[in-house]
Amino acid sequence: MARMLIETEATPNPATLKFLPGRTVMDTGTRDFATPEEAEASPLAEALFALGDVTGVFLGRDFVSVTAAPGVDWTGLKPDVLAILLDHFSANMPLFREARAGFSVPAAEEEIADDPADADIVAQIRELIDTRVRPAVANDGGDIVYRGFDKGKVFLRMHGACAGCPSSTATLKNGIEQLLKYYVPEVTEVRAV
Repeated sequence: MARMLIETEATPNPATLKFLPGRTVMDTGTRDFATPEEAEASPLAEALFALGDVTGVFLGRDFVSVTAAPGVDWTGLKPDVLAILLDHFSANMPLFREARAGFSVPAAEEEIADDPADADIVAQIRELIDTRVRPAVANDGGDIVYRGFDKGKVFLRMHGACAGCPSSTATLKNGIEQLLKYYVPEVTEVRAV
């Protein structure tokens, strides 16, 4: 059997490390686990939370971001996280448990209802987020999802390394807001929800 190498990258959030197993993690979409209860849907996320020092697990297309509890030193935690990831991926274990009685799938997050008159503006905003913003944020171990547009304000939800990152406000205001204002003049502000 070939040895598996998992690369590790720092993220702008010092509490979060990005782990790259060199293979697809999620075929489509992303998944964010913020509590041990949410993590019960995934054997991998559950094992990571079971370490006790983990407060977040984010599954991306080709990476897993893990957030350590405040004050936890990555020097001691990183080998344990790597061991869990190596065991999981080298055994080709399933990412999610099959749904069963008594097990609920979390509801999709609610979007702010967009005014149908803004359909063209919303389409432009979504296109820019999907093609320009999300790929860049994925490089940092996170994701940003469109949540709505209302009277010039764009509402976005931050996941993974982006959630709680010290530089997330600067990224939102200086990066994403400027980009959207430049290409979509109707945008006046970007807010995290």
